[in-house]
Amino acid sequence: MSESGYAALAIGGSAGSLEVLCGILEGLVSPTRLAVVVCLHTASREIGELCTVLSRHSALPVIEAQESAAVAPNQVHVAGGGYHLLVERAATFALCAGPRIQYARPSIDVLFESMADTYRRRLAGMLLSGANGDGAAGLRAIHRLGGLTIVQSPETASAPEMPQAALKLFAPDRQNTPDQLIDAVRGISRLAR
Repeated sequence: MSESGYAALAIGGSAGSLEVLCGILEGLVSPTRLAVVVCLHTASREIGELCTVLSRHSALPVIEAQESAAVAPNQVHVAGGGYHLLVERAATFALCAGPRIQYARPSIDVLFESMADTYRRRLAGMLLSGANGDGAAGLRAIHRLGGLTIVQSPETASAPEMPQAALKLFAPDRQNTPDQLIDAVRGISRLAR
């Protein structure tokens, strides 16, 4: 699948993913028509600090995703802690206090699956370093609905369990090193529509 025609980029990660995510955000082209949605396993009290850190590495505004807000292009939306973040068919956010999935709330699987249903072929998904299997099923949902799927190569991840879980479940379109992830997001954001 080429890097053209994407409306949204979903990025998930956990342990060891922050440094890689910062590099990816530095690769985003601004302005872009791409909406970026990030889900990291973070405590709710740390979300403001996380947005501040990510803002230092992004030419796009970084904001916490809010209930009923539009999934707006040219922004990085971050899932807050304590709630699952979903994207509804109208490309708006919804928050859900459902049970933890893979010990996490927000769950990467929940976000990725809802975004796959909304964006289908116009979604690119990236799964980064993490210490559990959250995100693997969601990335597979993106793949099944025609979106682009990329995992951080496990040998470059400080916690390889998350990308390994995806690789055990299906064959993602790409396995990328951190530098390749940056190149991929640069292309995706430049050609978004």
